[in-house]
Amino acid sequence: MAAMVLAATRLLRGSGSWGRSRLRFGAPAYRQFSSGGAYPSVPLSSPLPGVPKPVFATVDGQEKFETKVTTLENGLRVASQNKFGQFCTVGILINSGSRYEAKYLSGIAHFLEKLAFSSTDRFDSKDEILLTLEKHGGICDCQTSRDTTMYAVSADSKGLDTVVGLLADVVLHPRLTDEEIELTRMAVRFELEDLSMRPDPEPLLTEMIHEAAYRENTVGLHRFCPTENIAKIDRSVLHSYLRNHYTPDRMVLAGVGVEHGHLVECARKYLLGARPAWGSGAAARADGSVAQYTGGLVKLERDMSSVSLGPTPFPELTHIMIGLESCSFLEGDFLPFAVLNMMMGGGGAFSAGGPGKGMFTRLYLNVLNRHHWMYNATSYHHSYEDTGLLCIHASADPRQVREMVEIITREFVLMAGTVDVVELERAKTQLMSMLMMNLEARPVIFEDVGRQVLATRSRKLPHELCALIPPRLWFSPPCRLATRREARGRQESRFCDAPQEARRGRPGGPERPAGV
Repeated sequence: MAAMVLAATRLLRGSGSWGRSRLRFGAPAYRQFSSGGAYPSVPLSSPLPGVPKPVFATVDGQEKFETKVTTLENGLRVASQNKFGQFCTVGILINSGSRYEAKYLSGIAHFLEKLAFSSTDRFDSKDEILLTLEKHGGICDCQTSRDTTMYAVSADSKGLDTVVGLLADVVLHPRLTDEEIELTRMAVRFELEDLSMRPDPEPLLTEMIHEAAYRENTVGLHRFCPTENIAKIDRSVLHSYLRNHYTPDRMVLAGVGVEHGHLVECARKYLLGARPAWGSGAAARADGSVAQYTGGLVKLERDMSSVSLGPTPFPELTHIMIGLESCSFLEGDFLPFAVLNMMMGGGGAFSAGGPGKGMFTRLYLNVLNRHHWMYNATSYHHSYEDTGLLCIHASADPRQVREMVEIITREFVLMAGTVDVVELERAKTQLMSMLMMNLEARPVIFEDVGRQVLATRSRKLPHELCALIPPRLWFSPPCRLATRREARGRQESRFCDAPQEARRGRPGGPERPAGV
């Protein structure tokens, strides 16, 4: 005890390089840095000497959230939205993805995603690209979905010219060497192996539910490269695909945190009249097929008993995903379907959280809280320019598959029933809250700007989207939301037709889902 008191006394008094401090009832003394220099005695109400004066955002009555769009002579669209801050996010979005691979080997878009930011005409290696970005504090990424490929860079706004030049080189002048393609084959094999062994099967189930819903067409084509195609994809195959899909009229250069005039100037400098590595010959017309919803069943049996992240093996579960066709993001019912998806909500049985995470959504109240053996019940909504998919992912013990399918099917039936005012208002509020929260991040704003301009040549601002959710939005009659007019002259189909199911795990239960 005496030693502790002595140590505390020394700490209060100060010793050695720590200097002295003001005791509670003593006279003020000086402090020193560990290097021996004295601390500046500057009050908290005054700025520190030698520190630059911070620049704060100001409100001057002008619109700060306007998205500007310019179309160049070659058809390339340039979209930007200025945002306060030192950094920017800039990228190129392309109408390219697995849905356009009907005439090609499946998996080309997956290959291009892994090949992104490799060697180009100006950069000998990926390391050289990263070193160039490092000078501007930048990072890069490439993501491919079923209908869009996105190359993006976040960096200091002062390096905008360098960033746009780098993006143009990466997109239009990749070398695609034999060594890079072989390394990509290894990366694709590893990712496929990882998907088959990971405890969360959601990406694989999403792939299967699209395959079941749209048999061998458009968004039902393989998102991930099939194993049998890995060795078949080479430089000539990639160039053939790039020639027909990486054209200026299918591209959008989007930027957030940049001046629109400067971005347009950089686009003209690097993307107007540029000759791509695969030549400037006439491009064949890209596949413009409309998604054909078919419905169906896809099953995959896999034994995961030998896979674990430690001494405890994974629980033996069967995962299912049941879905029905919804609407495209161009239709008026897109936002009501988004509200419906939020109202269904759901999640994992062992996920902690409160009402903000959806503990009062239907899948929590009616499924997880009432059936202790259910591990997961989550609603998802996938939307494209010509179709959509509303589905529910559920998991449970293989012996409970039949009952699990019946429970999830009943929730689909109840969607067409009455809706409580409180749960509807909660779903609308949560949808608007998530929209605003996500759009606080610069990369999310960039993707939103790019995708909207790519699809509609314009952008709806967040407050405009929120205004489209009427304060008295009702699902009445309920089947109106479940009914969509088929685009481009197709016949009308109802939400209650042709369900599709994807299932993964040990067999057990009915061969097909119960009728809706």
